[in-house]
Amino acid sequence: MRIADVLRAKGSAVATVSPDTTVAGLLAGLAEHNIGAMPVVGSGGVVGIVSERDVVRKLHERGEVLLSRPVSEIMTTVVATCTPRDSVDDLSVLMTQRRIRHVPVIEDGRLAGIVSIGDVVKTRMEELETSQEQLQAYIAHG
Repeated sequence: MRIADVLRAKGSAVATVSPDTTVAGLLAGLAEHNIGAMPVVGSGGVVGIVSERDVVRKLHERGEVLLSRPVSEIMTTVVATCTPRDSVDDLSVLMTQRRIRHVPVIEDGRLAGIVSIGDVVKTRMEELETSQEQLQAYIAHG
């Protein structure tokens, strides 16, 4: 299965923040959309990604003053991305190796969606269920 199939099922809408959004603003957006990370988008496209985990770690280090600082101070700037043509299996390997949970999907230089580890697991579970049903039908009907 391809990333394009995942996006077709879940949609391609992506909540984003700009580099100058405050960490408090980021947290409000994460809570509003019930998500764990947001790509940081500047004039040149995706310039970073910031997650709940990034906030928690930096909040522990710097205290509540962090809430008024821009997300550009805590975002990950080396962003792992994928394309709609990539396979879900390849993406799961990337997520496991890099220990990341959210990967922006880039197509023709623009943000086309985002895939989470939950999306990958859901897709894999659906594939396993389909295979099981096919095997059961084969066994039952020869």
